[in-house]
Amino acid sequence: MRLGVDFGTTHTVVAYADRGNYPVLSFMDEAGDAYEWFPSVVAEAGGELHCGFEALTCLEAGSALFSFKRLLSDPLAVPGSRVQIGALELSVTELIARFLDALRRAILTRSNLPDEHKLDDPELEAIVAVPAHAHGAQRLITLDAFRSAGFSPLAMLNEPSAAGFEFTHRHRAQLNARRDHVVVYDLGGGTFDASLVRIRATHHEVLATAGLGDVGGNDFDQVLFDLVMDGAGIRADELTPRARQRLLLECRDVKERLTPSSRKLTLDLETALAGQRRVPGEVSIAVADYYDACTPLVERTLTAMRPVMAGLEGALQAESSLASQVAGIYVVGGASSLPLVPRLLRKEFGRRVHRSPYPSAAVAIGLAIAADDSSGFELSDRLAHTFGVFREGEAGREVTFDPIFTPETCVTPRIGRRVSCRRVYRAAHNVGHFRFLECSAVSQDGRPSGDVVPSGDVLFPFDANLREQGLDLAKVPVRRTADRGPRIEEEYTLDEHGMVAVTIRNLDADYQRVYRIGGSFVGGAGAA
Repeated sequence: MRLGVDFGTTHTVVAYADRGNYPVLSFMDEAGDAYEWFPSVVAEAGGELHCGFEALTCLEAGSALFSFKRLLSDPLAVPGSRVQIGALELSVTELIARFLDALRRAILTRSNLPDEHKLDDPELEAIVAVPAHAHGAQRLITLDAFRSAGFSPLAMLNEPSAAGFEFTHRHRAQLNARRDHVVVYDLGGGTFDASLVRIRATHHEVLATAGLGDVGGNDFDQVLFDLVMDGAGIRADELTPRARQRLLLECRDVKERLTPSSRKLTLDLETALAGQRRVPGEVSIAVADYYDACTPLVERTLTAMRPVMAGLEGALQAESSLASQVAGIYVVGGASSLPLVPRLLRKEFGRRVHRSPYPSAAVAIGLAIAADDSSGFELSDRLAHTFGVFREGEAGREVTFDPIFTPETCVTPRIGRRVSCRRVYRAAHNVGHFRFLECSAVSQDGRPSGDVVPSGDVLFPFDANLREQGLDLAKVPVRRTADRGPRIEEEYTLDEHGMVAVTIRNLDADYQRVYRIGGSFVGGAGAA
């Protein structure tokens, strides 16, 4: 069984490949009602972890964690990071793996997946997604969690790249030899991504990408929550945590019912804030006031995607194309249903805006298409950031940043093709200290800028006498070598999932160590 799994901030959506069709699975909640998503919620009650719809039934009796996917966008997140939920403490990887295990069980027992696919122990092969701007640790944690949960990940795609597949599948007639560029605008529950995709037949080539890890539908919910608090004359700190969460969920529900003709949003506070003092029956907010308050959030996404639009203009000029020959901006993601979004997109960029008829499921459908070998779809993607290392220059008198992989580096999911880069030099010290990081931009003077995420430090024994297993190199004084140091080779490999591994070799002593980079290092030592 081949699936496309979009692990989302608020909802997780699953589609499957079925003879050229890519239906979205429906899941049954505790009351037997069907939803085309599985809630991305976990809760602790009675010392047990509950996930999805089951977690929603525990809100009054335990501690819940909503939108926990956002934990992965924390620059300090590593596989061993700990999370407290009520009486439970788990690593981030274990938390996500247990949620995904509940999802896997729900697919087999509480979804409308056809019976012929529900075997005793079916292999659930899946293509999964991460935000385009996801750093190495986020990719590593996500992939490891899917494997731990019993899925067999075939590949990991960037979310807007998957949505590009859904666009081609649904709007093939709008593409031709001269109209072959699409900008995907993906505003989900917790993140925003934009990608410029050139589509020729079934081959998709990502030319540029950008994103934000802290803007999404949750933030629009919070804006409405704040307006309601002001309108009701209630301070947020007067609410219990459970009452606050109930009202946020009510705000989300009211927001998602907005249409272009809506003029007013009305919330029933008596139900949402049952048990609170001084609660008015209901509060109404003018839609125009809500849109005014949300505009700065949408403008942040527009600012973030300007480099992508600049890439579009550059591509059109290079190919002597006309503006009318762009297929348009394709809007996906659950939060893009806010009518304000396409309105501001058209105003800012003057381009045709298409909205997916299934915005919340577009990524999952695209992933299912990618999982279907018979679809013939191919993808050449790009990194959304620069990966590099700080090095000492001028005999230790300065520190320089050496970019290893840049946004020009291509990634080819599912093909298994890897990109390699080598550095060979003479070591000047007895111990090498490698400080790896990822950044969204590099300044003109060669320094990392924008969003900078440390990827971890590595200590390597340039002096072969220090290669003893278990030796704490952090306690070894760093000294310059008196004579010419050994020849050192660094070999960096970027795999099809966008993750980096580095092999550092002492060529003179025939010795190496291998590190998988993603916030923590899984290394080995031995002869080269």
